[in-house]
Amino acid sequence: MDALLERVLKANGGLEHWKSLSTFNARITYGGPFWESKGHADFVGTETVEASLQKEHIRHVQESTGRTVVFDGAANRVTVSDADGRVIDALDNPRRTFAGYTPETPWSLAQIAYFRGYATWHYLVEPYLFSWPGVEAHEVEPWTENGQTWRALSVTFPDSIDTHNRTQIYYFDQAGHLRRMDYQPDVTGGTPVAHYIRAQEPVGGIVVPTERHVLIRTEDRTPDLSWIPITLELGDIKVG
Repeated sequence: MDALLERVLKANGGLEHWKSLSTFNARITYGGPFWESKGHADFVGTETVEASLQKEHIRHVQESTGRTVVFDGAANRVTVSDADGRVIDALDNPRRTFAGYTPETPWSLAQIAYFRGYATWHYLVEPYLFSWPGVEAHEVEPWTENGQTWRALSVTFPDSIDTHNRTQIYYFDQAGHLRRMDYQPDVTGGTPVAHYIRAQEPVGGIVVPTERHVLIRTEDRTPDLSWIPITLELGDIKVG
């Protein structure tokens, strides 16, 4: 195992502790103009989320409407149901439906549900996910920002894990906690992103990011601070 990854896992609960956990529950409030730009302004709001920590599976229930989204990575399927349990949209192999899409392309209900599902699951299982079979992680050159130098981990994911794009960069502070991640989602046409952790807290023996800001990344790798396309705030967190 890469030395930086080993240090990060130890600082965030330890590998053996992560292996002992099965579920992550939280209330997550999603914000930002991104959702409306894709034709789904009603995706701004608070949802009750339950995610598996040992397989790619996540369930969202929108508090205001009862709408339920389930993404099952093993089945390669996303479903959207109303409060009565009636399926109102669904996709098998959802990633392939984004072929040829650009940052301006609107999404269907199932497509935006898929994006939220796989992305949120990914965030909740990091950094434990970096130790999974088929995932390759190694330290690369550090990054200095606002007078702080963060060690960087390049992580490449196998095709069996739905994620933004195959290779992403994660930046960690001196305590081994995640501060930023860089990626470029395939589903948005490869828009460069700098995703920041603004707050975190220990829960159930692991360190959980509780406030996230997703920003556009410029050509020199600095963030565009003029607007925040996506925000996430986590509360009522339970792991077990």
